[in-house]
Amino acid sequence: MTKDILCTIDFSEASRQALKWAVQFSKTQHANLIILYTYRLTKNMNGEVVVWKKKMEEEAQQKFISFESDFLKASGVHYDFKIEVGFVSDRIEDHIQKNEVSFLVMDKNMCASSKDTFDDLVEHINVPLVVIP
Repeated sequence: MTKDILCTIDFSEASRQALKWAVQFSKTQHANLIILYTYRLTKNMNGEVVVWKKKMEEEAQQKFISFESDFLKASGVHYDFKIEVGFVSDRIEDHIQKNEVSFLVMDKNMCASSKDTFDDLVEHINVPLVVIP
């Protein structure tokens, strides 16, 4: 078995395609798939931060159920879904540093959302990046 494959998602149609590709690639590589969803806590929140954080994570879990049933349940791929607070590039770098990741899979829109951050990410990770259109 190879190292993990890390796939970032934001629940958009583009990230659905990235996850679909990552599942198939994980099958061919006999690799565990780590699916990473990140979100930010902003200062414009109404109410308690802990309550807002819990709500965001519950919503992410609910959205993931659709992705899971469409691509993962019958795939035979071992996977983990992680929800983390922070900038996507920071969370990716942290995950790659702490785990054995062989590939990073992202959709084109996530890469284009902040070119400076994306370019910085590419400079700091030591794994191949697969960008899905």
